[in-house]
Amino acid sequence: MKVVLGSDMKTELTDAVEAMLRERGHLVRLVGPPAGEDIGWAEIGRTVGELVVGGDADTGVLFCWTGTGASIAANKVPGVRAALCTDAATAEGARRYNDANVLVMSLRLTSAGVAGEMLDRWFATTEVDPEEVPNIRKVEQSS
Repeated sequence: MKVVLGSDMKTELTDAVEAMLRERGHLVRLVGPPAGEDIGWAEIGRTVGELVVGGDADTGVLFCWTGTGASIAANKVPGVRAALCTDAATAEGARRYNDANVLVMSLRLTSAGVAGEMLDRWFATTEVDPEEVPNIRKVEQSS
């Protein structure tokens, strides 16, 4: 799977998640400081979102200090459903009930172990709950 990973900071967590993604066989494209670019969370969120909805990536993994700013920026891109997650169950629910296409994590709060658990559930959840499709379509219509 093609995954775009973006962050406004290059940290041990972003390095660990990049390694985890590659170990799982994903093709990883880096955006922001992990790629050596000096850009902030607003541009990174937008860029990750555009790459996902444009088809250059199947999904995105996005970080900022709290995760909130990057989520807001990504969700400004029509077609993006970025979900700020703090644990594996939330990541799974974001995929299953919201058809989320960008996983967002807080650099401040997320450990590498929890990030790995979230990645496992994110990629293992491939089916959207059919009962939620009408809600997802309503959200798409409002953007």
